[in-house]
Amino acid sequence: MTEEKMSFHSKGLSIEGLLSMQEGERGVVITHPHPLYGGTMYNQVVEALVTIYQDKGFSTLRFNFRGVGDSEGGYDHGKGEKEDVRSALRYLHDRGKRQLDLAGYSFGAWVNAKITDIESMLSGMIMISPPVTFLDFSFLSFNPKIEAVVTGGKDDIAAVDRIRSLIYTWNPEARLEVIEGADHFYSGRIDALKSVLSRLIQ
Repeated sequence: MTEEKMSFHSKGLSIEGLLSMQEGERGVVITHPHPLYGGTMYNQVVEALVTIYQDKGFSTLRFNFRGVGDSEGGYDHGKGEKEDVRSALRYLHDRGKRQLDLAGYSFGAWVNAKITDIESMLSGMIMISPPVTFLDFSFLSFNPKIEAVVTGGKDDIAAVDRIRSLIYTWNPEARLEVIEGADHFYSGRIDALKSVLSRLIQ
């Protein structure tokens, strides 16, 4: 599916994105890794999420957080970025997408986990390599929207043991998928990630 360049507004800032609209009510907002470490919406893990969600019939919206690429503003330690995610969800919701997923990779998963005040919009959430040894997840308690967490067996930033100890607090029914041999960047393991995502996303 082709994606079109677009923009939406987040608290007065213009945020650039790539949008692919399909029939039906299912849509997903996909978020990228840390802006201060080169993260953008063109990341290969973000690309993998876009591909699989589109294959499953979802409309997809990925975007650059404030201060990244052509998005206005600057890095805001997760606060403004949370507004960017909420605005992206509203954008799809206003265009008839009533069954919305959130999928984030690394920093993106951390920001997505902060979305609790518009849960009624959300059908589910997938977290790819939530950076539990790098960022503070103590704010996150039970969230039934978290359906699955994926990480790599060699990921020090999203360490398996740490995630395993936290996931029962987040949602004891969430699935944990570990891709053996994968580091935080899924170097050489993108195809394995796509295979896991294809099973998880229905």
